[in-house]
Amino acid sequence: MKRKIFLSLIVVFLIASLLIRFLSCKPKGTVIDESVSDTTPPPPVLGHTIIETLPHDTSFYTQGLTFYKGELYEGTGDPGYLGKSRLMKIDLKTGKPLRSISLSNKFFGEGITILRDTIYQLTWQEHKVFVYTLSDFKKVKEFDINGEGWGITNDGQKLIVSTGSGMLYYYDPATFKLLSKSSIMEGNANTFNLNELEYIDGFVYANQYTYPYILKIDPAAGRVVAKYDLNDMWTRVKAIDPNVDVPNGIAYDSATKKIYVTGKLWPEMYEIKLGQ
Repeated sequence: MKRKIFLSLIVVFLIASLLIRFLSCKPKGTVIDESVSDTTPPPPVLGHTIIETLPHDTSFYTQGLTFYKGELYEGTGDPGYLGKSRLMKIDLKTGKPLRSISLSNKFFGEGITILRDTIYQLTWQEHKVFVYTLSDFKKVKEFDINGEGWGITNDGQKLIVSTGSGMLYYYDPATFKLLSKSSIMEGNANTFNLNELEYIDGFVYANQYTYPYILKIDPAAGRVVAKYDLNDMWTRVKAIDPNVDVPNGIAYDSATKKIYVTGKLWPEMYEIKLGQ
C-alpha cells in the first residue's frame, strides 16, 4: 500500500515539473498583460426637442432655477457685485418677477432649491447658505459652507450641492451638516464643471459650466449615464443677443412632468423634451 502511494506521489511530481517547464518556455520578448482595464463606455450624447419658447429677462444672470408646487423660482448672481443678486418668484408666461428680494452687494447669489416650504440659496465664494420662508422670502437662517457654492437641488430628504468640480455633496437640510460626498464618473474619467442641478425621478441633471451639455447622473452609481447637447439652442440665443452667457438653469415641474431650461442673460426660456 505504501509503495502505491509513493509511486503516485512521484507521478504527480513529474507532471507538475513538466507543466512548470512548459509555462516558462515562452519566446524572448513576450509580455503577458495581466492587467484588467476599465472598459466602461462613455455616456451617449442625446438631443432634445423644443416644445415651447417663453420669455426670459436678459438682466437675469441665472444661477438657480426650480419649480415648487407649480410655481417657478429663480436665483441670480451678480458678476459686478452691485447688489443685483436676487431671489425671485417668476411668472412663467411673462418672465417677470412676481416677488423679488436682493442680496447685499457683498454676496454673489448661486443655486436655489426648495424643500418643505423652505428655500435654500447658495452663495459663490462667501461661504454662506441663506434659508428663507417660502411665503414671504423672509431670511430665517444662515449656514456656513466650506468651499464654493454652485448648484443645489434635493431628493426630498437631503440637499445635493455642486462646487464646480466633479463631486456631489449631500447635506442635512436642518443643520447643513455634510453627510456624504460622491465623485461622479463619466466613462473612465471623473466628470467636471458640475453647475446648476435638478433632481428628476431619481437622477440628478447638471449643467456643465462653459459647455453646451446637461449631464444626467445616476447618483446611486456615481456615473453620468447620458449627455444632452444644447449647442443648437445656445447658437439660437446668440443670434438673438450676442451678449448672452452660458446655458444654466434646469427646472422640472413635477405636476406637469415638463422640463424647462435657460441660461445666463438669455432672452428666452424653453420647455424641452429630452432625447431617449
